[in-house]
Amino acid sequence: MSASAIYILDLKGKVLISRNYRGDIEMNIIEKFMQLLLEKEDESQLSPIVQHGDVAFVYIKYNNVYLVCTTKINANVILVLSFLYKCVRVFNEYFKELEEESIRDNFVIVYELLDELMDFGFPQSTDSKILQEYITQEGHKLEDVRPPPALTHTVSWRSDGIKYRKNEVFLDVIESVNLLVSSNGNVLRSEINGSIKMRVYLSGMPELRLGLNDKILFESTGRTKNKGVELEDVKFHQCVRLSRFENDRTISFVPPDGEFELMSYRLNTQVKPLIWIESVIEKHEHSRVEYMIKSKSQFKRRSTANNVEIYIPVPSDADTGRFKATCGNVKYVPEKNSMIWTIKSFPGGKEFLMRAHFKLPSVLSEELEAKPPIQVKFEIPYFTTSGIQVRYLKIIEKSGYQALPWVRYITQNGDYQIRTS
Repeated sequence: MSASAIYILDLKGKVLISRNYRGDIEMNIIEKFMQLLLEKEDESQLSPIVQHGDVAFVYIKYNNVYLVCTTKINANVILVLSFLYKCVRVFNEYFKELEEESIRDNFVIVYELLDELMDFGFPQSTDSKILQEYITQEGHKLEDVRPPPALTHTVSWRSDGIKYRKNEVFLDVIESVNLLVSSNGNVLRSEINGSIKMRVYLSGMPELRLGLNDKILFESTGRTKNKGVELEDVKFHQCVRLSRFENDRTISFVPPDGEFELMSYRLNTQVKPLIWIESVIEKHEHSRVEYMIKSKSQFKRRSTANNVEIYIPVPSDADTGRFKATCGNVKYVPEKNSMIWTIKSFPGGKEFLMRAHFKLPSVLSEELEAKPPIQVKFEIPYFTTSGIQVRYLKIIEKSGYQALPWVRYITQNGDYQIRTS
């Protein structure tokens, strides 16, 4: 990666804090950054990299500050951006919110953190839990401050000597469904974005092994009859042994303590819409607009969708709505130019109907009204769209204690939109 320096700027481009790591670029080069950024903005050519001679500025904007790295070398830009987002996460952990005021109020700790996050332009410890063990927001006494053993371990994300009276592991498989349906009912885009999140309360230094119904694993071991899931774009937490996964598809790891995301994945597959919406909208100019919305759950009867919210767009000049629904309740939200049909519990294989009536002004607006899509929010517990399953979760620790693993499945909406005619 090799970054030369890092800067935190305010919105005007004034340097709040900076740290020079390599000394191969003049620090006042940052004065060119804001001017170059504004030029790019005027030309509508904004990108996360700005070039000035042989110096590249790689930056992100967060709230009211810019985080900028400079480099002369042909660096891995994605790694630099990833490091900057890691910095944002660490600062948020320390100061609750990263903004200009929190940087000014905590500049001593920010300097300490910048020293630990990177050394000679290479990322070092970016785990906020480990950093918080020895960089605290309290004044240091005059004594030797030793870095935690985790920093010098091969397992830098977990400390020694962790003890729990009750050893437990909670594992959540969460899938978000992204869907776009055309006004004539054709599915234009569908994909599943999944993640496995864990909360680990285990003593000592345990090793965990997770088994999924992985299609590649089943095919390589000759179990073609078993129904497997082909995962794409798999991304793991740093604790997972990647070489082991590449060899035999075993997810083996020493977990961090507490909450973390073990892995994320994507399935670019044809998804049957879980909640189907049909709409009939009749607009009578200068008078009224009438809606008939039919919602249908297209998943198994034993599952139930909770807290379903259907956002139906309404003309911006509509007034005084009347609603009638076979289930749930409807309210008009004028600031969002929509009505929200809320159904607390939507069992599988059910169908509900809602009618709405709005008055329109007698004077016709000259502006052409856009047609935003209907949006749906929902959450279905104990259910996954992809069919992914946790086959086993083994917990191995040298003291041999018994631990309880808990597994939960949740499917929820992602970007779930249905266009209207």
